[in-house]
Amino acid sequence: MTYAIVYSSHTGNTAQLAKALPPLWAESEPLYCGVPDDAALAADLILVGFWTDKGGCDQQTAAFLPQLHGKTVALFGTAGFGGSRDYFDRILERVAALVPSDARLLPGFMCQGKMPESVGQRYRQMLKDDPGNAQAQAMLQNFDAARSHPDSQDLTALKRWALALVQGL
Repeated sequence: MTYAIVYSSHTGNTAQLAKALPPLWAESEPLYCGVPDDAALAADLILVGFWTDKGGCDQQTAAFLPQLHGKTVALFGTAGFGGSRDYFDRILERVAALVPSDARLLPGFMCQGKMPESVGQRYRQMLKDDPGNAQAQAMLQNFDAARSHPDSQDLTALKRWALALVQGL
């Protein structure tokens, strides 16, 4: 079985995941590894990585997914807000809805990713403007917690996920 790794990465988090994926078969490199491109469509299995934008995937990934007719697809991604498996599952469900119904969709993988410093500055400004704003405080705490992600535990979980996909095929 041939495979491709397609990813879109705004801050480098999803690219880090894509580059950490182990070879899925002992003697096989992906047919394609890079940004969404028609070259990936030659593969049987397509792993699609995305960054989270407004609770779904980025526009580049959203434009690519509908082309995956008849393919076996596995989604992986990063989100700045983390800590909740339910939140990650909702993102994966929204993104999976963009995959054609004739594709075989495998279980997905999500982890937290660091956010641009501009986001932290915005949260700090919100707190400066309204020091008692509990929501802004929680967002700033999440921003600080996300600075180290994807971390070694995330990358280990990613590798386990990828190897489990192959075993399940």
